[in-house]
Amino acid sequence: MTTALNDQMTSVSTTTMLGHHYESGPLPPLYDPQPGPPKPRLMFKMPRVVPDQKTKFESDELFRRLARETEVRYTGYRDRPMEERRQRFQAGVREGHTEMAFMTNGTNMHLQLSTAFNSKEVDFDKEPGKVHLRSPFIMNGVCVRWRGYVDLERLDGVGCLEYDEESAAEEDRVLREEIEKYKARLREFEEKQRAFRVPTTAHAHTHAHAHAHTEQANIQVR
Repeated sequence: MTTALNDQMTSVSTTTMLGHHYESGPLPPLYDPQPGPPKPRLMFKMPRVVPDQKTKFESDELFRRLARETEVRYTGYRDRPMEERRQRFQAGVREGHTEMAFMTNGTNMHLQLSTAFNSKEVDFDKEPGKVHLRSPFIMNGVCVRWRGYVDLERLDGVGCLEYDEESAAEEDRVLREEIEKYKARLREFEEKQRAFRVPTTAHAHTHAHAHAHTEQANIQVR
């Protein structure tokens, strides 16, 4: 009981001597925190094509095999009767799609076809009993075009892949534009980084000077 009374008297005495009571809590910072460096926003859109499409088309072994005219066959609805497959093949082509396979290596392709009025991608009139098809697409980063014909009775024919010069030129232009945009964003980011480092260095010198002045004042007080 005597110990508790002494503690209370000490607490009252301390509070009286200080004049007021401080509640425990975090002290306010001496210096305002500086903002961090700007975060990079250097997103690069994945290109659809490789830089040198024609060289890859002429040197890649797969493209070299597919560039030779070879037997092709319609692969859709293989579990259905032949007459139904014929109807479905023609219906699909007129809707703008079909599935063809190169029989030499088993490469299967889902072709998209333009059915516009003046399109040359689907032609039922060029040769009786056959339909001639042309389908442009990008394969392994190279603009190519499937070209061939299919017998409407047997659902097989001859086809190959061609290098699509026109589409390749357009995709190359888009690729160059995307690279230039990325370089511009990179230069802008580097400029922001340099602009951030200069004020930070000046702030560090000011901070060091203020700290030294505070230490000197403390020594004088002591």
